[in-house]
Amino acid sequence: MGRKKTRCTWCGEDPLYVAYHDEEWGVPVHDDRRLFEKIALEGAQAGLSWITILRKRENYRKAFDHFDPARVARYGEKRIERLLGNAGIVRNRRKIESAIRNAKEVLRIQEAFGSLDAFLWKYVDFEPKQNAWKTLSEIPAQTKESEAMSKDLKKRGFSFVGPTICYAFMQSVGMVNDHTTDCFRYKELKRYKQA
Repeated sequence: MGRKKTRCTWCGEDPLYVAYHDEEWGVPVHDDRRLFEKIALEGAQAGLSWITILRKRENYRKAFDHFDPARVARYGEKRIERLLGNAGIVRNRRKIESAIRNAKEVLRIQEAFGSLDAFLWKYVDFEPKQNAWKTLSEIPAQTKESEAMSKDLKKRGFSFVGPTICYAFMQSVGMVNDHTTDCFRYKELKRYKQA
């Protein structure tokens, strides 16, 4: 039997959470649709645990047309009412309306900057920031980069994008490597460079 892998303590034992930690969290994402999905889901998570959203993620993908910003941007009141009746997602009007508004802003960013990827990754100079935290308690809830991102996104009309939400987003899409140094993923993700 092999040696047990050391992981960041936050993922616990839940198989879904462990798989998310091992395969996704901290891996650089450059696909606009996936970046929009992460923004929408991080916003939906506000005030809840991430595992709650992770368990609903497939329902979200179906309900929100796999986070195609062009489609989500066109949602009207009828669609909002349908989403409010969907038990598979967090049925919060403000969060649903925020995802729609944010989709519209994503389209504007794509027009102005060529891609959401180009706009967002500039906050880390287009290179994953390699941190070296020994313990979970050392990891900040927000940084000057997440504050700048939050301020710029809010100025553009986004909502549910405070500095803490933006930092959680940056961690999840690999803009920062915040796996603790004893975690097996820390060294693996240290190798990632901008493609």
